[in-house]
Amino acid sequence: GLRTLEDARNYIINGPMASYARHGFGLFLVQLKDAGTPVGICGLIKRDGLDDVDVGFALLERHCSRGYAVEAAAATLAYGLGKLGLKRIVAITAPDNQRSIRVLERIGMRFEKMLDLPQSGGENRLFATDSTLESGSVKDF
Repeated sequence: GLRTLEDARNYIINGPMASYARHGFGLFLVQLKDAGTPVGICGLIKRDGLDDVDVGFALLERHCSRGYAVEAAAATLAYGLGKLGLKRIVAITAPDNQRSIRVLERIGMRFEKMLDLPQSGGENRLFATDSTLESGSVKDF
């Protein structure tokens, strides 16, 4: 829903920057290692309506299907479980978003239930870290 530079500034101030101030975590820039080219965002979010912290990611379309989302989400999950000591991390996705579902399954998250979150588009699939998943079982970046 961001259409202008002002929209983007407001989103950054009221979203990621506010999250870091309030929770100590938020969204990271995802960039290519060699050129430093920005390809998207990934990080930990504490959403209203969810009891747990969730991992979220979004990549520019031209950088999708190259494994970047899996690498970024796995690193973020390892960071949350290992460095931050979170016991459980969740993720939400639209019911038909097969790309995101595959990413979440590849990083070891499992579908838990359908969830209605009006502020996040209505009906969503909720994925969660398995209770037996430990930070050591996720690649440490």
